[in-house]
Amino acid sequence: MRDPYSVLGLPRSATEADIKKAFRKLAKDNHPDRNADDPKALERFKEANLAYELLSDTAKRAQFDRGEIGPDGQPTNPFAGGGGGGGFNPRDFGSNGSRSGGGADFAGAADDLFAEIFGGRSPFGGSGAASGGGRGFRTQVRGPDVAYRLTVPFVDAVQLNPQRVTLRSGQTIEIKLPAGLESGKQMRLAGKGEPGPGGHGDAIVTIEIAPHRALTREGDDVLLTLPIKLDEAVLGAKIRMPTAEGMVSLSIPPGTASGKMFRLKGRGFRKLDATRGDQLVTVQIDIPPDHEELKAFAASFVDPRNIRATLDG
Repeated sequence: MRDPYSVLGLPRSATEADIKKAFRKLAKDNHPDRNADDPKALERFKEANLAYELLSDTAKRAQFDRGEIGPDGQPTNPFAGGGGGGGFNPRDFGSNGSRSGGGADFAGAADDLFAEIFGGRSPFGGSGAASGGGRGFRTQVRGPDVAYRLTVPFVDAVQLNPQRVTLRSGQTIEIKLPAGLESGKQMRLAGKGEPGPGGHGDAIVTIEIAPHRALTREGDDVLLTLPIKLDEAVLGAKIRMPTAEGMVSLSIPPGTASGKMFRLKGRGFRKLDATRGDQLVTVQIDIPPDHEELKAFAASFVDPRNIRATLDG
């Protein structure tokens, strides 16, 4: 077994809080229930637990630091005797070769911490020997997770309309889309994966938001480029245009310039704080090509303004 400090990635000066924090992270990352497809995770998981079981025990840690016991918790010189508890004592061991005290079957600090991390569902037990110094270990591995991809229509993503997903089993379930939805967002459906000895794995649904024919997204805002005709820009008009909630009328005031932006409050994507982004509408004047009357009008029209005065050097 490796040096327990190295296993947890800690220096020998680590505090009790450092040891607990490092073990918690390794336990979560390598728990068998979360790594059904990675057999090496189980070994890392057991190794981390053995390291924590030694270093979280103040007496054992002191013995290890003095060189009286090894990384496996066994005496480095079993015939030395005495010496602050570091000697070999047959009464310390049960008939199956594991220590009868000090949490050797994970009934102590490590088991308590697992109850805290995993809601009381500890994977440790006192029966069934496994690798690692004769310590007992048992776990019921869940079935593997199953990955799904769900393409959500743009309008549904804005409105967070519920979606339906058909699982491998043939079951169709309805899911509620969360606020702050973006492409690449993953949703975990507990217990909807493949079966295993410890129960079903989960279904992992990755969301992709489909493009819209006219609307686009920027952050939490919805964008629209709205083409208007020259006479509509000059004289003003009411223009029908799309939003995620359907078609609405936008009032274009007389003399609207190309590039002017209008803001429709609260018609964008829903944010995590329950507010919504806006819809930003940019008008673009569309000039008809080769329009003789328009050419004649432009030739006779004189605009006395110096609209590029600020650009002069």
